[in-house]
Amino acid sequence: MKNNLSNIKKAIKYLNNNECIGIPTETVYGLAANAYSDKATQKIFTLKKRPKKNPLIVHYHSLNDLKKDCFLDLNFFKLYKSFCPGPISFVLKLKCNSRISKNVTNKKETIAVRFPNHRLTRSLLKFLKYPLAAPSANLSKQISPVSKNDVNDEFGNKIKFILDGGQSKIGVESTIVSLIGKPRILRLGGIERNSIEKIFRKIKKLKHIKKNIVVPGQGKVHYSPGIPIRLNIKKPKKQEAYILIKKRKFSTKNFYYLSKKNNLKEAAKNLYKTLRKIKKNKFKSIAVEKIPNTGFGETINDRLIRASK
Repeated sequence: MKNNLSNIKKAIKYLNNNECIGIPTETVYGLAANAYSDKATQKIFTLKKRPKKNPLIVHYHSLNDLKKDCFLDLNFFKLYKSFCPGPISFVLKLKCNSRISKNVTNKKETIAVRFPNHRLTRSLLKFLKYPLAAPSANLSKQISPVSKNDVNDEFGNKIKFILDGGQSKIGVESTIVSLIGKPRILRLGGIERNSIEKIFRKIKKLKHIKKNIVVPGQGKVHYSPGIPIRLNIKKPKKQEAYILIKKRKFSTKNFYYLSKKNNLKEAAKNLYKTLRKIKKNKFKSIAVEKIPNTGFGETINDRLIRASK
């Protein structure tokens, strides 16, 4: 803990100086900055080459911190009690007197927020006097990072500090639920749809992407390794990386397993790590076998469809 505390103090120093740093969460690594600071949040958009219309998720330590900025209702508390801290984000209505930077919300009256469940980042947030705006720590539209090395690959010395919390346990972004009006799932992620349906029966998922992006991950092109991806493939081409989720009787160098047991949760955790590995191994294209569109398979397919475009 001594070393961790020393690193947390370094992180606080950079954040208090309006710098961006890399932080670990249970979902993916984030590029974090003071959510109350226009100067700091602008740096996030510049570093990521992120369109200003694409809002950011803000990370909080406690309910008391969130109450300063947002209105909370019964639907929020139902989900909070079941899943927080954890891989779920909420779209809430902002209070008029909120200090959240307009950069974060794209000047909207709503904001996406969450309570991360990574021990180091929770400790960091506890020491800060402001929440952290923290989208995934990657260049816009590319693969989200799940380790310190991934963040370093993306930004190198363009960011001054990365808080190392090991590999992200979940490996895909948070599930985003809008609580503006009737609850809706805006992005599939680290919590399965059926878990949320136990609280809100037959909750709807946003099907059509509006021109005005409400939350991260709604762009048609996203999570891309920068090489073509073909989906639902039974037999790959020669010299093509082949992504699988269940073990084959034979194996070749171009086989990449997300899971060998058809375990969709394990497959989701390994998705981004595998896509990065394939790119580093200099394959020119990727084929993916059919992924069951249930549970975490829904999240995997959502990411792969966007990546393939």
